[in-house]
Amino acid sequence: MSNLDVDLGVNPLEDIDSEAAIAYQAQRYENIRSFVRTNSDYYIRNFDKIGASARFTATFNFMAGLFGPIWFGARGLWSWALPFLILEAVGFVQIARGLFGDLANDAMMRIASIEGTLELRRKQLAAALESNSDKIDVYRRTVESLEANIGGIRAEAQAMASEGPMIALTGFILLIAVKLIQATVANWALEGRFSEWLSDGEIRSGMPLSHMVFSSIFMVLIVSTAMVHYSFPGSFSVLGSFPTDPNIRLASIDSVEAFFNWAVLNGDALFDAITYFIRVVLDTLELVFVSTPWIVIAALIILLTWLTAGVRMAIYSGAFLSYMGLLGFWEKAMTTLALLGTAACLSIMIGIPLGMFAARRPRFYAFIQPIMDFMQTMPAFVFMIPVIAFFGTGKPAAVVTTMIFGGTPVVRLTVLGLRGVPESVREAAISFGANKWFLLTKVDLPLASPSIRAGINQTIMLSLAMVVVASLIGAKGLGEDVLEALQYANVGQGILAGFSILFCAMILDRIVQGGRK
Repeated sequence: MSNLDVDLGVNPLEDIDSEAAIAYQAQRYENIRSFVRTNSDYYIRNFDKIGASARFTATFNFMAGLFGPIWFGARGLWSWALPFLILEAVGFVQIARGLFGDLANDAMMRIASIEGTLELRRKQLAAALESNSDKIDVYRRTVESLEANIGGIRAEAQAMASEGPMIALTGFILLIAVKLIQATVANWALEGRFSEWLSDGEIRSGMPLSHMVFSSIFMVLIVSTAMVHYSFPGSFSVLGSFPTDPNIRLASIDSVEAFFNWAVLNGDALFDAITYFIRVVLDTLELVFVSTPWIVIAALIILLTWLTAGVRMAIYSGAFLSYMGLLGFWEKAMTTLALLGTAACLSIMIGIPLGMFAARRPRFYAFIQPIMDFMQTMPAFVFMIPVIAFFGTGKPAAVVTTMIFGGTPVVRLTVLGLRGVPESVREAAISFGANKWFLLTKVDLPLASPSIRAGINQTIMLSLAMVVVASLIGAKGLGEDVLEALQYANVGQGILAGFSILFCAMILDRIVQGGRK
């Protein structure tokens, strides 16, 4: 007998009549019933059809198509409900505008505005005719032009009013198309949520009455409000502008100004001490970078680049430094590096210990995280206002502004690196008698060093990005040339100074990150 004649039997994975397969199928059906709660047999059939293919399988859910976003919201599929809500709202708005809306409202408002001017010009023309003024022709041409404009706008209004049925038809077609799409994808989306529910029992199942009511009220309120606002513009002022009182804003402004005045008066000694410390560090770095002979600084930078990033990058660094020197940017580039170095060094000196402290204290990190979010997301021109109030203008204020903008990455990435140290490695070190200092210096920091170095790099790069902004409050350096180029539209100076800033960033990036494997 040949091998082809041998009965290989049935593949256990394909044997749907086995006891295990039957038990699995029964358990799956029971899970579907527990999940959907309503019309279980319908969903069992469609879930089996959808689960039989890895691709999208189209089915038709009449209730999902009929109720649309309300059905998706009641089922907890809000990521589907909101886009469909927007599309349906557009469709309903177009239908309402086409059938009931005053499409010529804007045009009629423009006509009313022009008619007021036209009436004034007619009176002026009549007065000129009575007095036989030499401006009769001017007023007559003005009146004729305004009358022609009114006629054109009135014709435009009539054309817009006649487009109502077409607008309503467009909205109806859009609404039907969205309804069909919702009915087609509803079971597929619900089956995906069912799969997630199997692995995470906290995901809501069924269609609770409270969620149905909330979803219905929310969807109807959004759609009806949009229909009223766009179909009858100006009818309800509360829909056009947020209800407020100008006195609220004025009172808030006075409160903020009073707070800052109090802080400036009572914190004068603290701000003076901070300014003095920043000035000491800044003057030291300016002495090193600016007063030291250029050949010494260039040689040290090239050597440092060679040691950290290799010969190739050292050659590039020499070329970049030559570019800055030959074009006359050397002194300003060194001033920029001194300012940047002060901000970066202080940010790193504060950020790394702060990150080390917060890495093992989740509550403390949760407290400072919103503060760091504020520091990174608030526009630089906004937090420059209190900085100027506290520190005045000049280089110390520029350093503080740069620290606020660029100081958070080193904290975040230090926390990320230390939290990423494997617990098994730490436990092994502790089992061999490592104390907290040894654990920190010989285990945690070495393993977290790539993340910490990335944080240092990001702090330096973000600090360098503040060069031009800092020049607005008195910081010197390359940012001053860029700012002057912006003020006088000097394209060449701005581009050349910008490349100098770019080359400073590239040199610092290679020194911090290194280039050799």
